[in-house]
Amino acid sequence: MRILVVGAGATGGYYGARLAQAGKDVTFLVREKRAETLKKAGLQVQTPEGRFSVQPTLLLASELNETFDLIILTVKGFSLDTVLEEFAPAVGEQTMILPVLNGMQHLAIIQKRFGHHRALGGLCRINATLDEQGQVHQMTALNELIYGEVSGERTTRIVQVDALLQNVGITARLSKAIVSEMWEKWLFLASVGGIACLMRGNMGQVSRAAGGLQFIEAFVEEVVSIVVAGGYQERPHVKENTIKELSNPQSVQTTSMYRDMIQGLPVEAEQILGDLVAISAKAGLTTPLVNAAHTHMSVYQQTLGK
Repeated sequence: MRILVVGAGATGGYYGARLAQAGKDVTFLVREKRAETLKKAGLQVQTPEGRFSVQPTLLLASELNETFDLIILTVKGFSLDTVLEEFAPAVGEQTMILPVLNGMQHLAIIQKRFGHHRALGGLCRINATLDEQGQVHQMTALNELIYGEVSGERTTRIVQVDALLQNVGITARLSKAIVSEMWEKWLFLASVGGIACLMRGNMGQVSRAAGGLQFIEAFVEEVVSIVVAGGYQERPHVKENTIKELSNPQSVQTTSMYRDMIQGLPVEAEQILGDLVAISAKAGLTTPLVNAAHTHMSVYQQTLGK
């Protein structure tokens, strides 16, 4: 199976490097500046277990003139519209697109552009970043990649994808309820990201602060009410478990949105928080904490000229 990884940042770089290390047929679609770095130094990955590197096969959008069997889409949400056009020549009749973006709106956008049958559901859980030299740093052992048919069916093609992703150095799992899991990741990510960015600290710091535990609970309650209004079929204990995890006073949990913010980088505020605010408004909900977090990040975006 021929794989095109769109983006070679922290997420795409890590999963793509693992696949390449395992001998899979992987090509990275990258921008010119990233291609120059990777050609010189290779794709370097630092993990908690040690360092490894691969010499990646690279393509620029202008060079893309062939189709692939599986496209793994790993870019930030604010780049989605641009990259859809860039990788369009790679989409053939049997091509599957596996997005691991945040939020839910990207799935509808991909389905509208390329057809419902081409899009798989997907999500990842990994704590990774790029350093100044463009090397991938996996900060914890967490490296889950979860995927499935949007319909929940166990099709021949998704079984083939599952077989491809096993035993390549990642925790890969085929889900029968990938859409529910995507909603739940959004619930968790928006809660952590919104709280961390608004409070300017990690979950442990917020938990230990005066009123912090009450704030965490109220924020999660708002996010849950929004995603349920958006179509999420709430599953048992998800809300309670989320509140419990975020209320751990020893937690150093943040999100990439928070880390990007403190580094002065563009953030996925609209995909993670803005889409929630839109659902809330459409449903007539009152969600002042989520709205405040979105406004806060919108102000931040203005400081970047975005």
